[in-house]
Amino acid sequence: MAENFQLQIITPDRIFYEGEASMVEFTSVDGEMGVYKHHIPLTTVLAPGIVTITEPGGKKEAAVHAGFVQILGEKVTFLAEIAEWPDEIDVGRAEAAKARAEERLRSHSAQIDVARAEMALKKALVRLHVK
Repeated sequence: MAENFQLQIITPDRIFYEGEASMVEFTSVDGEMGVYKHHIPLTTVLAPGIVTITEPGGKKEAAVHAGFVQILGEKVTFLAEIAEWPDEIDVGRAEAAKARAEERLRSHSAQIDVARAEMALKKALVRLHVK
């Protein structure tokens, strides 16, 4: 059985999660990562995605959008721009954001910031997947 480590997910407006986990999975800009206790020290950039927290009592999922992750042997800390539990997600708002982003990407207009529209689409898709 995996050993537990301290996990914190902090956003600008709250401590989103604080507790013990045996594993945490998330998306970094370099790809999917899974972290157990005693992982090599690492700091990485967080990409919009789903964070899966494995606790002694089961798994929890949350949508997390951009930030940094610091991994130390006994503690993992997320500094996230936004973190949301499934019950905090407004599906109608996420679907509207998805539709807007898709329309912007389809329009091929010179005034459209493609990277921003792609990021908005990714955030909306993550929210809808978690919900």
